Amino acid sequence: MEGSVEARVSHEVDRWLAWLPRWRPGTHRGRVRLCTRCFGSPILAAAGLDVDVPHPVQHAFSMRMKGIIDVAVDDYTARNLPMLHREIRLAEERKARRPYRAGEGLDPEFLGLDLDPDPTPGEPFLFTLQGLEADAAAEAAEPAPRPFTPQEKEALREEVRLADEFAKQLGRRICAELARHRQRIANAVERLVEPQVAELLADLDRELDAPGWTN
Repeated sequence: MEGSVEARVSHEVDRWLAWLPRWRPGTHRGRVRLCTRCFGSPILAAAGLDVDVPHPVQHAFSMRMKGIIDVAVDDYTARNLPMLHREIRLAEERKARRPYRAGEGLDPEFLGLDLDPDPTPGEPFLFTLQGLEADAAAEAAEPAPRPFTPQEKEALREEVRLADEFAKQLGRRICAELARHRQRIANAVERLVEPQVAELLADLDRELDAPGWTN
C-alpha cells in the first residue's frame, strides 16, 4: 500500500478491526510452544494487546504490522542493497519452483502460525503439512547455490545489518504511531473479545459444577 507509515498503520488497524468481529475462541487443545512473533512483542505492547488478550487476536494484529515492515524492507533492499536483494530473489525463485508450499496464500491472520498441531506422545501423525513441504522441496532437487567468497560474505553481512537496522527503525515508528490507536483498539477488544472469553469461562464453570464432577 502506498503512503506514509502513519497512513499504512491506520489502514492495517482498520483492517484488523474489520476482521475482529469474525473471531471466535478456539475449542481445540491449546499449543504448548510460545509464538516467537507475539511473545514479548513491543508492537503488541504499544497497541495495548500484550496482556490478557487471546493469542489469535494478538497474532492477527502483529502479522498485519509485520506486513508493513516487510513491504518497506523489501523496497529499501531493492533500492539500496543489491547483493541482498539478488539473494532474496533467487531464494524466492527456488521456493516458487516447489510443487507444494504449505503456507502459500494464507490470510494475514494465519501467517506465521504452526501449520501442524502439537504431537501427542505415542500417537505419531501419518503425515504433517510441514513434512509434505520438506518432501516436496527434496524432490525438487534444486542445485545448491554457489559458495560465497570471503569478500562476498562480508558484504552480504553488512547489507543484512543495514536491512535489520532499517526494520528496527520502522518498528519503532510503528510503535510510536500505535499510541494514537490504543483507545479504539481497547474499545474493540472490550466489546468483541472480552464477552466471548467471559462466556467461555462461564461454560467451563458450568461444566465443573455439573454433578459428574462433584463425586
